[in-house]
Amino acid sequence: MTLAPVPREAVLVVNARSRRGEELFQEAKEKLEAAGLTLIRAHAVKDPSAMASTVREAVQAGAPMVIVGGGDGSLSGTIDEVVNTDCVFAPLPLGTANSFARTLGMPLELDEAVDCIVTGQRRRIDVGVINGDYFVNAASMGLSPLIGDTISPKLKKYLGRLGYLIWAVRCFLILKPFRLIIRKGEREWRMWSTEVRVMNGRFHGGVELSDTADVDSGEIVIQAVTGRHRWSLVVDWYAKFFRLRDRHARTEEFRGTELILDTKPRLPISIDGEVLARTPATVKVAAGAVEVVVPRDSKAE
Repeated sequence: MTLAPVPREAVLVVNARSRRGEELFQEAKEKLEAAGLTLIRAHAVKDPSAMASTVREAVQAGAPMVIVGGGDGSLSGTIDEVVNTDCVFAPLPLGTANSFARTLGMPLELDEAVDCIVTGQRRRIDVGVINGDYFVNAASMGLSPLIGDTISPKLKKYLGRLGYLIWAVRCFLILKPFRLIIRKGEREWRMWSTEVRVMNGRFHGGVELSDTADVDSGEIVIQAVTGRHRWSLVVDWYAKFFRLRDRHARTEEFRGTELILDTKPRLPISIDGEVLARTPATVKVAAGAVEVVVPRDSKAE
């Protein structure tokens, strides 16, 4: 399969509230145009809740490509607008973890990211779905929603991943294990868990957590950190961050096109950094639902 080149015209939509959005909007606009891309419109959106409607208007107006600048939350919050359309989705990583960009193999520095968008290729990928809400990369239960629901936007913006780490330590001290139930057709699994990740890609929180999740596998992966002791979560993150040989010893993975996720007690679900759902939840994959920009040397599979 030969991957097609990216369109030469696009609409740029940047979340000015993301960690580097306001600072880099004008520079990104100038660099994209200098690289030969025609920007039909360029929006620095100061109200994150207006990101989706801004992208929707661009798609409805016939934009061949939308470039969305921000973090994983900005990308996940706008991906619904391009699902099953002819509009190409180009992520411009300006957030903290940038897990989706990492999964696609995109560079994280502005100059290299701009070059990738202008000279890259299109690739059709899957997106995850939780209770009808599309997401690009990962959803989670346990520590991540606790962090996402309580962290100060200023701490996240000015300290980035260090800010997340500081707040994660605070939230970890009040974290409690929970009963996890996963159903796939007639099969059911029950276990104690401290964190659950629903993954469409390998990265979550900027760390590669799964060797098997992929954006074009046609399946969604649920990864559970098992056990009743919260320190198992620390050991799991440590092992995966440093890619130790036994890094998967404390997790179990379940995969399929549709699974039911439930907990006791009911828990919030963070979707690409934003708390948007609660258990019980139906988890699905929308195979080949979006065409995205990937680096020129990406393999066609």
